Amino acid sequence: LQALVSEPVKPCFPCVLMSNAVHAYISQSDKGELVIGAGTDQYVSYSQQGGLHITTHTLDAICELFPQFTRMRMLRSWGGIVDVTPDRSPIIGKTPVKGLYVNCGWGTGGFKATPGSANVFAHTIARDEPHPINAPFTLDRFRTGRLIDEAAAAAVAH
Repeated sequence: LQALVSEPVKPCFPCVLMSNAVHAYISQSDKGELVIGAGTDQYVSYSQQGGLHITTHTLDAICELFPQFTRMRMLRSWGGIVDVTPDRSPIIGKTPVKGLYVNCGWGTGGFKATPGSANVFAHTIARDEPHPINAPFTLDRFRTGRLIDEAAAAAVAH
């Protein structure tokens, strides 16, 4: 997963805008910088370096959607690792290790989704059993074969 930050500009985005056509999103920070989220590299690796081909594709697509950004400078960019499970759904629950609970595997939706999952995760930890909402998302589904087929629900292919 890659991200870029532009030089500060006048306020132009009051919300996050996302394009499924180009697999990118854009939002504006309080300082006026545009934060642009790019796609993932299709090659599996643990590299945390961004790929120029992905950055170029994303910026070309953003500039096609918003031509006024063609002369804007990017200040910094970075790449990171995305944790994705085999069925592309998160794992929320306890593990076979006593006292170890996980809330992971969110892919590219983690920063957006984990605050919302905190309630069911807290319930799971406090009661040592899954909340009804996260019951299908336990680690045990990989042992039983009850995988969750919701890859399209994320709106972005991770």
